[in-house]
Amino acid sequence: MTDILNTQLMHPRDQIALVMTRIYRRGLTTTSGGNISVMDENGDIWISPSAVDKGRLQPSDIVCVRKDGTIEGLHKPSSEFPFHKAIYEIRPDIKAIIHAHPPALVSFSIVRAIPDTNIISQAQHVVGHVGYAEYELPGSEALGAKIAKEFTKGYRAVIMENHGTVVGGSNLVDTFERFETLEFCARTILYGKAVGSPSYLTDEQIQAFEDQVPAPLPEMEKVEYPSDEREKRLEIYNIVKRACTQGLMISSYGTISTRWRGNDFLITPTGIPRWDMQVEDIVQIRDGKREPGKNPSRTTYLHQEIYKKHPEINSIILTQSPYLMAFAVTGTNFNVRTIPESWIFLQDVSSVDFGSHFQDQTTIPDLVAKNNPAVIIKNDCVLVTGNSLLQTFDYLEVAEFSAKSLVLCASIGNLVPISNEQVEELRAAFIK
Repeated sequence: MTDILNTQLMHPRDQIALVMTRIYRRGLTTTSGGNISVMDENGDIWISPSAVDKGRLQPSDIVCVRKDGTIEGLHKPSSEFPFHKAIYEIRPDIKAIIHAHPPALVSFSIVRAIPDTNIISQAQHVVGHVGYAEYELPGSEALGAKIAKEFTKGYRAVIMENHGTVVGGSNLVDTFERFETLEFCARTILYGKAVGSPSYLTDEQIQAFEDQVPAPLPEMEKVEYPSDEREKRLEIYNIVKRACTQGLMISSYGTISTRWRGNDFLITPTGIPRWDMQVEDIVQIRDGKREPGKNPSRTTYLHQEIYKKHPEINSIILTQSPYLMAFAVTGTNFNVRTIPESWIFLQDVSSVDFGSHFQDQTTIPDLVAKNNPAVIIKNDCVLVTGNSLLQTFDYLEVAEFSAKSLVLCASIGNLVPISNEQVEELRAAFIK
């Protein structure tokens, strides 16, 4: 099944099967757990079936509950259909629902807490405030009533006590983006607590951040797509898909660019969920102007300055990967003296304050270099550079693996880093 989701072209059954497969492969639901539904323009509800393997779900497995209550399909509808129906009845703006039991969100559910979405920059906008529904028997009308009551308060995401989460949206793309972002907030908080004390952004900081975003570049009058340019587009597209699949990028955040000719480059757009980005969405930047009719990443100016300052840098990735973000939200030092590969590739990783990539376009370009390719931006992202896009992605993977090792080792002891003498041996042998 192709991993391209376009609600204008795909039938609800195809959308549901695709997104459930995506959720299952990311380890965010189990074989038997979770359910997804979509209400179509006729008021019919398409929903995942009961007791069918979520890891092998096919479009033909999806059940339709017609507006008049008749059921069509090979299986019974999900046992949680009552709360899906209840939400649709009281929230006509909601057209898709995801319910699942991701471990990080279940962790909050079973301690009866709500993750604070101000842990990362975009989550307040994507997720909003989160409701809380007290426990009721799964599949019961009472559970549906309690969840629906929370949705009447305007929430689009609700933590279910000792159960999991339910998220709604205007379509399934919107709903999955919200679900994935909320789950990411929960994991970021949990991993952050393993290495330090998470810091949260204030509403004022988030608004100030939004207010300082630079104006878009002017549009170019004429655009051309020679073969080498199209090759770069495909390269970016493939790395975005790879990053999403491997959990190194989420729908609501992630920017990739690659140098094209001179200081001209190609960059991912803003406002398009990363899982669903297409090759034609990528934006060409030439002579300081953008491709007509497209909105490049809001960090385009920063990419432009890095390319101007560093001719040896040919690609840049900004992303939120879960273990690196543990260090971004706590301010804990990310010490890469864990294994030789980590130090050789990354060396010292600097950390800058939230919003630095907009406030001062020179700070980060001055910090990155051939032997110091990564910078952490607090409560926002990690920025990684490299000579080629594949090398940059490799550096990102190495950084995330190193961060994961540090998070996991926190429960068994303190890092014993590679010594200064060992570092000098590595420098002499591998650094030019």
